[in-house]
Formats: sequence, C-alpha cells, structure tokens
Amino acid sequence: CSSDLICYAQVGELRVPTNVVAGTASAINTTGSGSATFYLVGPGSSFKRDVKLGEEIPLEGRDLHAAGRYLAIVCSDSCRSADFFVAPAKPVNLIFLVHPSRAPVAQNGIISGVALPFDEFHNLVFAPASVNFQLTTGGKTLMSRPVITQGGVAWFRTNSGKAAGALQIVAAINDLNVRRVVQQVASDPCNLRIKGERTKKGIVVETEPVRDCSGNPVPDGTVVTF
Repeated sequence: CSSDLICYAQVGELRVPTNVVAGTASAINTTGSGSATFYLVGPGSSFKRDVKLGEEIPLEGRDLHAAGRYLAIVCSDSCRSADFFVAPAKPVNLIFLVHPSRAPVAQNGIISGVALPFDEFHNLVFAPASVNFQLTTGGKTLMSRPVITQGGVAWFRTNSGKAAGALQIVAAINDLNVRRVVQQVASDPCNLRIKGERTKKGIVVETEPVRDCSGNPVPDGTVVTF
C-alpha cells in the first residue's frame, strides 16, 4: 500500500450481525478485495483464520456459544474492527437456592429463595421471564406467586407456616421446575402448664406436653426449670 487511505479501501467495511443468539450460526459480511486475516475475540473463545475480502465470513454456532460482546477484526496492510453482542438462548436450567434449611414456625419473612435461569451453554438469561414460586405443606398451598426476573434473577421472601413438618418449595419456569425442602420446626414454648399431686413421699409436679403457640410439640431436650 502506498498510503493509509489505499490500505483502508482495500480492507473495506465489516458488517457484523445483529440479534445473534448463543449457539446459532451467523456471518460477517466484508467489502474490499484481496486476502486478509480474520480474528474473532469473545468471552468464550478467540481464533483467527485466513479470509477473502468481499466474501462472507461464516461463524459456526460453536464459535458463538458464550453470551456477551464479541470483537471482529480483519487485517490486511491495515486493520478494521467492529463489535457485536450475542444474547443468551432460551432457559433450559434453573438454579434455585432457598434459605434456611430449617425454620421455626410462624416467623415473619424467615424463608427466602432466589432463582436464576441459564441456557444450555451456561449463560445467565437476562431477558425477563416469569418464575412461579409455590410453597406447600401437608397438602395445602401456603403461597403461589409469579415473579418476573430482573437482571436474570427472581426472588421471594415469605413467612413460615404454622405447622411443623416438611415445607415443599418449587420454582418453575416454562417446563422447568426445581424442588427444595425446608424443615419447619416448633417455635419457642408457649403457654406452659403444670400439674402436681401429693404422694406418700412428697409432691410430684410435671408439665403437660410442651408446645409452641401454634400447638406444635416442642422437641425433647428442651430445658424446663422448676
């Protein structure tokens, strides 16, 4: 090349794709003439190959499996670059975390959960999606609530039920559903009752079965001071 202007004309323009979805094939259009070296740099891969200017540069789905920003570069005597973005594919996996694993009954806002949808390439799906959270125990539904993801995250916080036992928590999106279990246990003892009777050796005092305010038996090992 005799000048930068002539080199620029030979390299020509890069027309990168729009609305690319992870794992799908695409292509970059070029103008100009002659041979050049093509570089693709992305969050999941980078490579180079020899190309002919003025021809289409094909991109396979495996080249675009990671969502994020990609930089396409074509170099001859000079270089030309353009960037484009790859969006996540549809959700096929749901990560669901629930806290805590054991919760006292009748406690306000003690149970929380967070769900994160991922596509088949392990990309977090940022597009808004509806996640339905459902809590059931003893055959009864305590809560059923759809939540729209924000920034790829949907979450809830709720009260524990009044009956001790297993609390089933399900997060569902489309045909995906993930189940977690929180063990609800008795809360603090409530309304302690005692009775006494005289015996030949003195007086015997004992409590009635110790229960919490919701009527759940308090587990053995609870200390009662007379």
